[in-house]
Amino acid sequence: MFTVSAKLPGENNRNYSYRVIKEAIMSLQLKPGQSISEIELAELLQISRTPIREVMAKLREEHLVDVIPQVGTYVSKINPLLIEEAAFVRVTLEREILRLSCESFPNDALFDLKKNVAQQEMLIGQEGMEREFHRLDKEFHCIIFRGNNKENAWNAIMRLSTHYNRIRLLSEMEHTFEDAIVQHKKILEIIEQQKAEEVEAVVQQHIIEPIQLWEDLTQPESPYVDYFDRDYKKPIFY
Repeated sequence: MFTVSAKLPGENNRNYSYRVIKEAIMSLQLKPGQSISEIELAELLQISRTPIREVMAKLREEHLVDVIPQVGTYVSKINPLLIEEAAFVRVTLEREILRLSCESFPNDALFDLKKNVAQQEMLIGQEGMEREFHRLDKEFHCIIFRGNNKENAWNAIMRLSTHYNRIRLLSEMEHTFEDAIVQHKKILEIIEQQKAEEVEAVVQQHIIEPIQLWEDLTQPESPYVDYFDRDYKKPIFY
């Protein structure tokens, strides 16, 4: 069904099953619209059904699974309205956090950003590295928020971005992430050289412009059209 990672030290069955099932959904190993069985998940993870049932309830609250009474449980399809809402929050907060970073940014966080970008560059030209880039990408932005003592704000963005991040990963798997790496290097330069006047342009390039390309993924001719919630006739993109 999906790759199962090992249980972390001190991790109970509920936290373990929540982590690995959510990772499988967010990495698209469990595909939008796919049927999932509590029995099969319990067998795969080698735990009882009770924590699985609790995790399904939590994932339902997070809009990641849909439970249809007397029918079954499914990975939620990607909802364009939730994409738009997350994009709005992310654009607004990323713009402000970059402006703050141009005023003051700790050297240790700057070092971490440079290390992160170097790791991203090592992925160029390698096949199947989209999920690893996606992980480094999130870490890159988290470092910026953490460097400004705003890590809780980043965590709030992540909670809102489950549908946004799934379509981002889908786009990166279908196209490439090399342009994003170039943009990360530009963001690093802006922070290091305190180029606040360039923040607006880089947010436009890094967040808003890629969103405009995602609509192709939802079109009838797209192999991924069934991944999206078709109750919305047309996705709301910038």
